[in-house]
Amino acid sequence: MTDPAAAQSAAAPRRELTLRALLMGLLLAVVMGAANVYVGLKVGMTVSASIPAAVMAMLVFRYVFRDRSILEANQVQTCASAGESLAAGIIFTMPALIVMGTWTEFDFWTVTGVAFTGGLLGILLMIPMRKVFIAESSELPYPEGIACAAVLETGDSEGDAGAADAAKGLILGGLLGAGAKVLAGLFGIIQGTKEAAIALGDRVLYFGSDISPMLVGVGYIVRLNVAILLFAGGAIGWLVLIPAFGGATGWDGTADALAWDLWDSKIRYVGVGAMVVGGLASIVAVRRGLVEAIRHLTGSAGGGAASEHERDLPTGVIIGFSLLAVGLIAVLYHGFTGGSVGATAALTVVMVVAAFFFTAVASYIVGLVGNSNSPVSGMTITAVLFAGGILYLIGFKGPDAAVATIGVAAIVCCVACTSGDVCNDLKTGAIVGASPIRQQTMQIAGVAVASLVMAPVMALLHAGTEGGIGGPNLNAPQAVLFSKLAQGFSGEFALPWDMIGIGAGIGVALLVVDGVLKATNAPFRAYVMPIAVGIYLPFSIAPPILVGGLISALVLRGSRSEEEAEQRSQRGVLFSSGVIAGEALVGVALAGLAVAGLKEIDHGLGAEAISLITWAAVAGGLGLFISRTRPRSL
Repeated sequence: MTDPAAAQSAAAPRRELTLRALLMGLLLAVVMGAANVYVGLKVGMTVSASIPAAVMAMLVFRYVFRDRSILEANQVQTCASAGESLAAGIIFTMPALIVMGTWTEFDFWTVTGVAFTGGLLGILLMIPMRKVFIAESSELPYPEGIACAAVLETGDSEGDAGAADAAKGLILGGLLGAGAKVLAGLFGIIQGTKEAAIALGDRVLYFGSDISPMLVGVGYIVRLNVAILLFAGGAIGWLVLIPAFGGATGWDGTADALAWDLWDSKIRYVGVGAMVVGGLASIVAVRRGLVEAIRHLTGSAGGGAASEHERDLPTGVIIGFSLLAVGLIAVLYHGFTGGSVGATAALTVVMVVAAFFFTAVASYIVGLVGNSNSPVSGMTITAVLFAGGILYLIGFKGPDAAVATIGVAAIVCCVACTSGDVCNDLKTGAIVGASPIRQQTMQIAGVAVASLVMAPVMALLHAGTEGGIGGPNLNAPQAVLFSKLAQGFSGEFALPWDMIGIGAGIGVALLVVDGVLKATNAPFRAYVMPIAVGIYLPFSIAPPILVGGLISALVLRGSRSEEEAEQRSQRGVLFSSGVIAGEALVGVALAGLAVAGLKEIDHGLGAEAISLITWAAVAGGLGLFISRTRPRSL
């Protein structure tokens, strides 16, 4: 395969940061950002937009503009993924203010300010670390960055048949996800969740499963190892801990209501304790890279890259924009703290320190396991505990302290999500011969535009979904958690420290088990964060994700060569991404229709049978589509 960087230097410079790439990238940043707002609020995790955006860009260039441009397509996916990552940072934290009752509706300028400053700071802090984690690192595999580069390269070199096949996967998946959401959300023909609980003596047993094509797609993308760990976490929480810690004595409600009450008041905090251990372990794992990043920052602050393929944004620009971002954040914190100068100063310092550390942590972990598997929740929980502890020590308590703690969490979460995405995109760019400074410019543009749509989309979903954000249809699990933690440190809520301690013990045990598996080069790993997230999330999310993971393993196991396995992997990611985007975007649209006054249509049909048929069709269709490989790549 020809080295793109060498080819570009030998020939005339190819188009890269053009007007059409900018406009397409900004459009996809908005679309992917909106879709991931829905996905994150519903299931507590988001999916990478890089590969779908890269494919869509190549298709538009090929069939609309009648040419091919790998560097422009790379710029488009860079911008689109910036919008997706920013969505994760915002929806994990800012809805906590709605859950706490501090806000009755989303404040546009506050949400936009948090999103833009946090996203901008994540980009700027990661730039000086690029050489450490990308150019000079040989130990990080960058699975998603390399996969996206492979899609770009093969799309640039293959004929129309490969592009048409890629388009088919996205379109079919999108139609399937959109159709299922219309049947469920508009006509009520498909049930969202099937669950049952029974009381055995003084104990309660629960089992349930969401009927969601989107979750099957998520399971395929995260693969079998992570899917099994998520399911195992759910089983630990709902099948072991709820029967162990809960009793039906004195309970006058239903068995399923008892199970949910026990999970909400006790068991989810076991997951929190395990997440804290996972977050701290992530910091320990990245310690060497963090030291190298600090050495690079202090040793080459005034240096400049001679090659176009090594040139970053100038140091003066990075420092200037970083100071601007920190200043704007201090203004936001001044409002969050009710005008307390001391608390504002303390929180700003905490935010800057935490943002730098978690930029390095997120970049390292994205390079190790990919953007979709980055333990952002654990990092943010650590920041919440740190910020809440600082405010407690300086005597700042009450509702303002809870709001201020969420403010720190929101910025740190945006920084972690965006910096990890930046690192992943810059790795893709390094492979295809892109200019780092142009990608960094595109990432800033993507964050700036995507930040404007976060508040309107969340407001639409909150107003147009039954129960709103934090209700049964939009769980917003991270936001609910952070609201409880913030209120706990501010003295408004008594945290169950015994449950958190049990979770920390489980986390330590998992670290030991995973260390043994790593030392023996076992193909299966026991990562702490997926299990902790499984304990923390509703169990009904886990079964469809496990089905998606099983489909990925079964289909890929049938491949006759590594090349065919890679083909099937790419096809599955595209199809699954289409399913997720289709269901998510229709979910946002249905929320808009609900706000306009259109309610669910009464159909009078049997939803249970149709739900099961649709669920089987999704799983079977995904497997069949992926298994039909072509003789060449996308």
